[in-house]
Parts: sequence; structure tokens; C-alpha cells
Amino acid sequence: MQNIDLICIGKLSTSFYAAGVAEYQKRLSAFCNFRIIELPEVMVDERHAGDVQIAKALDKEAKAILGSLRKGEYLAALCIEGKQISSEELAAMIADRAMSGSGDMAFVIGSSHGLADSVKRAAQAKISMGRITMPHQMARLVLTEQLYRAFSINAGMKYHK
Repeated sequence: MQNIDLICIGKLSTSFYAAGVAEYQKRLSAFCNFRIIELPEVMVDERHAGDVQIAKALDKEAKAILGSLRKGEYLAALCIEGKQISSEELAAMIADRAMSGSGDMAFVIGSSHGLADSVKRAAQAKISMGRITMPHQMARLVLTEQLYRAFSINAGMKYHK
């Protein structure tokens, strides 16, 4: 069974996001070994934060992100400069990885300051969830739902219409 990791900076603090993610996490268990890895956000004093302080925080988060990857895992970074893909394209990406013999995949959602360049460079794919801005907790819910949708597409289920 394929291993899919969702690596997130920060914890879910809103109950309705947590409930939605838990529901899709349960559904995904029929298709893959799905785990969520929550890493701590490096706090930056927003009143005095400059580019240097933000870069240092992102570098610390990057070390934790890259250190949590399984050996040989395919990394997809969610970032604004990434490519917008359809649900079908996500399904094809997952299926291609599963058929490659090294099907482990990780999707990473950074902190409110984004992702360090080192994470983006390490990623085999950069994905954008669109041009809109959304809370990171909502992005986690949307991505988890899209992963479930991708697996349901690959299984030929009627969930995706």
C-alpha cells in the first residue's frame, strides 16, 4: 500500500477543520497509509520581523520538514509559484508514483510565511492551490479532500463527478 504523508507546519486549532481532516483521513485509510506530520511553527515577532528573521525561521522549519521525509519519498511542495493542477492531474501524479515502484509521496504545507527555498528546491513537484489566499488550516482540509478525490478517481468510484 502506498505511503502518503502530509507534512504541515503548525497544528489544527479549529474544530471544524480538524473534523473535516479526520473524516478524509479515515476515508484515505482504504487506499493508502496516510499520515499527517505536524511540525512546530517557528514564531516570528511580526512587529519587528524583517526578511532576515523570516528567512531564519523558514530555514529552521525547512530542516524539520526535510528531516521528516522517508528515504526516497517524492516531495510535492504547496506554494504560490507552483503549477495549478486539476483533480485528475493529481490522481495521475499519485498513480504514476504508485506504478514507479517508489510510490511514497509527501505533500508539504508551510507556515504563514511559506516555505524556504531549500524545500522548494528539494521538491520534485510544486503545486499551487490557486491564486486565492486561504488559511493554512483550510488548505490542509482542501488538500486532504483532494487526495481522497484523487484516490477515488484512480479506483473508478463515483465520488468524483
